[in-house]
Amino acid sequence: MKAAELFVKCLENEGVAVVFGVPGEENVDIMDALLGSPIKFITTRHEQGAAFMADVYGRLTCKAGVCLSTLGPGATNLITGVADADMDRAPVVAIAGQGATTRMHKESHQILDLVNMFEPITKYATQIREPEIVSEIVRKAFKVAQTEKPGACFIDFPENIAAAEINGKHPIEVQKAYTSTPPDLKIAQAAHIVSQAECPIILAGNGVIRASASDSLIAFAERLQIPVATTFMAKGAIPFSHELSLGTVGLKARDWVSFGFEKADVVICVGYDMVEYHPEQWNPDGNKAIVHIDVSPAEVDEHYILKVGVLGDLGEALRAISRQAKAQAGYSLRSLREVIVNEMAEFAADDSFPIKPQRIVSDLRRALAAKDIVIADVGAHKMWMGRMYQAERPNTCIISNGFASMGIAVPGAVAAKFAYPNRKVVAVTGDAGFMMNSQEIETALRVGTPMVVLIWNDSEYGLITWHQLRRFGRPSHIEFNNPDFVKYAESFGAKGYRIERAADLVPTLKQALADDTVAIIDCPVDYSENMKLTEKLSRLKSPI
Repeated sequence: MKAAELFVKCLENEGVAVVFGVPGEENVDIMDALLGSPIKFITTRHEQGAAFMADVYGRLTCKAGVCLSTLGPGATNLITGVADADMDRAPVVAIAGQGATTRMHKESHQILDLVNMFEPITKYATQIREPEIVSEIVRKAFKVAQTEKPGACFIDFPENIAAAEINGKHPIEVQKAYTSTPPDLKIAQAAHIVSQAECPIILAGNGVIRASASDSLIAFAERLQIPVATTFMAKGAIPFSHELSLGTVGLKARDWVSFGFEKADVVICVGYDMVEYHPEQWNPDGNKAIVHIDVSPAEVDEHYILKVGVLGDLGEALRAISRQAKAQAGYSLRSLREVIVNEMAEFAADDSFPIKPQRIVSDLRRALAAKDIVIADVGAHKMWMGRMYQAERPNTCIISNGFASMGIAVPGAVAAKFAYPNRKVVAVTGDAGFMMNSQEIETALRVGTPMVVLIWNDSEYGLITWHQLRRFGRPSHIEFNNPDFVKYAESFGAKGYRIERAADLVPTLKQALADDTVAIIDCPVDYSENMKLTEKLSRLKSPI
């Protein structure tokens, strides 16, 4: 058989169900081999869309999402999505065709050194130089991508190697890495620090969701009566409705939850990635006692000096510490939670138009079930979603927050429907981010992934406007024109809706979700609320 056929068998061996990508001249042997495979190939309209689909699929399933391109420009189009996956800790295996090895030593059409290009944005990048090593490379790529902390891996597959005949080789047995039990000594040290704390707080990161440790986190918080704040990417690790939830951290500005960290003497960081929210934001003076609970050692940072690091299985670590630690006498930050909850409801009935961001977030929450999924693109709307969307379950609000790349929402929503076909999925995006990968609407319609795209329309780069106004008091070169989004949707064969008053949003969302196709909602947003929020946060006074 050909090396390309062995390669596809190796993908099957890894349990790959779907590959997202664009066919090209240099990956024709792989494409042909996929015809006889149970793996479903999703032809996308752009390689960036394919990479984002693999990114979100990997994050939702904890199994490596796979994307495929041809060489040269096809491969470079993968880079943004691959970098996003790597920094957001999503397991992904990206594959690119390559020109024949016989022309790599000289100037040659579309030839680039792809391995060196992908090396800085992946955990592992390599080229298949002989057909005999196909099985080893595929097994290693998936093992590395899926091992904590997960990330992206890249395989460069030259066309002459893919077409070469190979016999006597088979896929390598899949073996999963074992996460060790935390040492007893570290458990005891952590329990002692937590027991002595006067006002501890938990900071839960994306690692909690990756480790499926949400139930253990909740039980830990309940047993010891310690409040929990989550990063944007860990939304839902504890339900917002839980009495111990303090919502999310992520804004650079001082928010209500900041008062909890200011009062805290001990911060228990569970599955925390500082790429999401730098410790300088919540430990500016470096005076907090930090308990680091994770599968990996802490990053070196002057604002993240540990009292103790507990490495190993997160669920076991939390259970073991809670058995030994003394519970808090009472919930010391209850009044802070009350302020946060009350603010969430403040604009729920605001009928002004264009619609305030707070009302849009509130209405979206009302229209969706707890298990339904929203994919938030990057822009001003991301800050409102990250701050105010009340996630009740893990992995129901997907936010790119490590690399924070615009354009992820529409392709990400396609991937979410493949991961969870029985859940409703909404892509929440700005008009700018939407247009970056709106071509994947055609993909969604062709492959049958019903979803709703909610566009926050302001005809400018709203987040950049926000930053410009804060720093200079005036905007610069941020305006653009949009197409008629309703007609644009209909030109693809999708449904299109335009919101013309605030009261229409919830019924329109419900109708679009019931349409069982791709539906696009054009929703004008009042981003004057951005600067109002900035001003409000600058005047906050502690409620505790």
